[in-house]
Amino acid sequence: MFNWLTDFFRVRRDRLRPGAPHIERVAAHNSHVLNPPLDIHSARVYEGSPWIYVAINRIAEAGALAPLKVYRLEGEKRVGIDNHPLERLLSNPNPLTSRFELFEQTIGSLELQGNAYWFLAGDERGRPREIWLLRPDRVTIVPHERRIVAGYLYEIHGERIPLDAIEVLHFRRWHPDNDFYGLSPITAARGAVLSDRHMADWNRNTFGQDYGVPAGIVSIKDFISDTDFERLKREWRSNYGGAARRTAFLRGGAIEWQHIGLSHSDLDFLQGRRAQRDEILNIFGIPVGLVSENATEANAKVAERQFIERTLWPKLVRIAQKITQELLPFYGADLVAEYDDIRPTDMQARLAEIRTAYPLLSVNELRAEYFQLPPVEWGDAPVGAVPLETTLDSATKSVLDELAQWERFALNRLGEAETRPFEMTAVPDELAFEVSAGLMFAGDRAAVKSVFAEARAGLED
Repeated sequence: MFNWLTDFFRVRRDRLRPGAPHIERVAAHNSHVLNPPLDIHSARVYEGSPWIYVAINRIAEAGALAPLKVYRLEGEKRVGIDNHPLERLLSNPNPLTSRFELFEQTIGSLELQGNAYWFLAGDERGRPREIWLLRPDRVTIVPHERRIVAGYLYEIHGERIPLDAIEVLHFRRWHPDNDFYGLSPITAARGAVLSDRHMADWNRNTFGQDYGVPAGIVSIKDFISDTDFERLKREWRSNYGGAARRTAFLRGGAIEWQHIGLSHSDLDFLQGRRAQRDEILNIFGIPVGLVSENATEANAKVAERQFIERTLWPKLVRIAQKITQELLPFYGADLVAEYDDIRPTDMQARLAEIRTAYPLLSVNELRAEYFQLPPVEWGDAPVGAVPLETTLDSATKSVLDELAQWERFALNRLGEAETRPFEMTAVPDELAFEVSAGLMFAGDRAAVKSVFAEARAGLED
């Protein structure tokens, strides 16, 4: 064996192989799997566990609200495409499903089953026309020795419907023990879910009819006849007993009460359920501060930020990159799908970063980098580098500001027969007279703007 391996690796490769040699073996190893290795009880767990329901719904609903956009790559830049056909398709994926429902169910399936599938129905040009979500428990992957996935089988009521690989978009979580299917978080949370369910069942049975444990024992130490024994039981139960909280009787000497049940405090019941809740939420990446009744406002804000940055954002990146890889090629090359960056920013750190960039970046560069604003004619110099002779004194700036207010005032009242005069405090009397005289003959908006433009030009001269 050692000699065989030595001979095999004796020749050193100087270039990469054209394909992966293990794919054929992987396909052969998984070819016998007819049904997906999914937990068929996941849906029941979702329906029966309140914390599973809360965790999945928080993630799915928050992810469904995030906007997804399509960009075109031009070198290192991403140029947004308004109203791209994929965006229009996602806004109305099929006659029965809205955009919110599509992404809610997709993210929910990933959290519940570890897999989510989109079936793509095409138009006459072969582009996607409709998107239908497939139930993961009905989908079986058919491996291929070269293409990795030959296709899919969708089974319903015993009928298996073959689907081509190009027709299905498969989202999946990482599974360390499977080559094709994703791993559900419920698998990791199974112990906590079962413990929480048993504790909830115990609590319900404690107060439910005919399922309560004996509350105690009435021991009659002195010997009594059967008739007296039955009579005593009837009288005790009619006054103190119940169908759910029964009392056990033992014959003996004097009558003695002995409590045998365990209280919620003895079992540390509430603390146990709280621990199960925290474990389940941590597995799904939900900070406890989002649901804790004792969380302060500061803790809740920190928890919300952690949820968006560490839980929700990676899930959105997974979906966007899968759409980029397998769905956008239908519309051409050099296209990417990306979610708007919904991660909260630290405003203090952002302001400090902007101040640090003042001597290094021009005004236009700052506008583009931090505020996504278009360039301006005067923005080629760094902040604070404008020559002093080009700056305006405070008096001139006050006059210009008041002229701008007067211009808006005149435009809003253009054509009115009578109007109150504009109150001036900074404009010199001579300039105010010239502007007023010009407004008397200004019959349209262009003429009004021309009057104020001449007034500003006179100030600059």
